[in-house]
Parts: sequence; C-alpha cells; structure tokens
Amino acid sequence: MKGRVIKSTGSWYEVDLGDKLISARLKGKFKQADLKLTNPIAVGDWVELIPEENQETAVISKILPRENYVIRKSTRKQHFSHIIASNIDQAMLVITMKTPRTSLGFIDRFLVSIESFRIPGILVVNKMDLMDGENEAEWLTDIHEIYEPLGYQVVEISALLEKNLSEFFKPLLENHTTLIAGHSGVGKSTLLNALISEAGQATQEVSTFTTKGLHTTTFAEMFHLDYSGSLIDTPGIKEFGILDIEEQELSHYFPEMRAYLGECKYNNCKHINEPGCVILEKLEEGYIHPYRYQSYLNILNEEDSHR
Repeated sequence: MKGRVIKSTGSWYEVDLGDKLISARLKGKFKQADLKLTNPIAVGDWVELIPEENQETAVISKILPRENYVIRKSTRKQHFSHIIASNIDQAMLVITMKTPRTSLGFIDRFLVSIESFRIPGILVVNKMDLMDGENEAEWLTDIHEIYEPLGYQVVEISALLEKNLSEFFKPLLENHTTLIAGHSGVGKSTLLNALISEAGQATQEVSTFTTKGLHTTTFAEMFHLDYSGSLIDTPGIKEFGILDIEEQELSHYFPEMRAYLGECKYNNCKHINEPGCVILEKLEEGYIHPYRYQSYLNILNEEDSHR
C-alpha cells in the first residue's frame, strides 16, 4: 500500500490511502541521508505500508524520496533537526505586528530555509484589525518594501474578522499543498477554522503579560480544502534555527544577492569586507536592503559560532 502522511502524533501516523485513512507506525529506526532527525517521518511524506494482521493498522516500511522539505534545528536536541513538512508547493508564513510581534530576522530565517529548495514563499500579515497606529503602519510599509521586490507576495488579512479571505487568500491555496507556519499566537488556528469548518482547531488568547502566544496546535496535520488543495498546519515556532549552511552557500538563498553572485573579485568572497565585492557595492547603491544584509550577517555569524 502507498499513502501520504497527513498527521503525526509522535509514535503513530495517520496516512491517507486515497479511499480511506489508516493509522500506521514505524518499526525500527530509519536512517536518512546523514540527517539527524527528531522526526523520521513528516507530514506530507509519501510512504509504503504493510497491513498488520488486524487490517486496521499498518507498519511503514519505506519513506519515498522527498521532492522538498522545510527543516529547522531542533530546540530540544543539540545537533538534531526537525522536518516541519515535506512535498509542498508553497510555504506561507503568518506574521503579526503585535501580540506577538514577528521580527524581520525570524522572517528571513524562514525564507532562507524555503529558498534552499526554491519553495515559493508568501507572507500573510494577520490581525490587520489591530493595525491602528503609526508604528504599525511603518512596520507594514517595511514588509511590503523589503519583500515584494524579492518576489515574495504579501497578503493582508484578518482571520478573526474573515477579512480578505475569500477575495485574496483562498485563490492562493487552490490546487496547491501549502505549509502554514508562524509564531504561536499569530492566528494560524483561527485562520484554519475560518477556511475549513471541520478543522476544529483550538484557539487561545495571547498572554497579555508576555505578549507571546500559547501553543494550541500540538502536532502537524494536513487538512484537505473543500475546493482543490491542502493545508499543512504546524505547531507555533518560537525560534527558527537554520541548519548548517556552508558560508559560500548562504548568499544563494538571498534572491537579491543571488542575482550578483560570481561577479565579486574573489571566488570565495563572503561579502563582509573583501575588496571588489559586488554585493557590498549593491548594498551601498541601495539594491540590497540594509535589514536583509544584516540578517545575512547574523545567520553567517551564527553558523560560524557553531563550527
């Protein structure tokens, strides 16, 4: 049997066989291409299964090759990573200006992760109903000015008020398998409930003391839309640790830098302070946003500290 993993609960997986769902488990350990994973199987994986004697459950015998995946460092086990989802067509990052605030550094780390597989990225600005001040307007302007020229679509919604969902948001989901990620408290569960009536995701208020979200989604899960398409909901992400990336590779995952790679004086240019660096020239000329360049340096320094 062959099916697609639509839910992970740690030890058991729910697999969609096309005509029915079946609960399946792993037998033994899977080694995967030098990756140390906290989750050997991810939502979105295609797997082969062997039915158990009762015919109601199955054993996963093989994980089929992944077209792509979104991965981050594990927050619990050092030197391990966690696959958020696999075999996706696009990734949406839900961001908010406040309660909680999404930093540009967090956005950039997420985008670097999906760029490594050239997965299209969309930024979904939620809680537009709370955007009522000068700071909010400035933050929103920055989001549009920084990311839209790079090819990332920016969509403004209010999941709570269901604002712009039908007109702008739902059409983006049609005929795609879409990952939805973001901090806890940005409104992913509210959004999912507005899009899929049977999702029934629990929602909680953001803590007024910490202004941080409370985890309401415990496990990743794929939901099929009433129209063609699927959504993969994920637990809230507090930090997005980038996996080990070679110094020479990182600039490839910044589209604005990728356009000029190979033009620097030195082949091994890190784009920090080397003479004849075209990236530094383009930064000075305004073709590369200072915030994005700072994110590049932060990730580069973070990787250096782990070597």
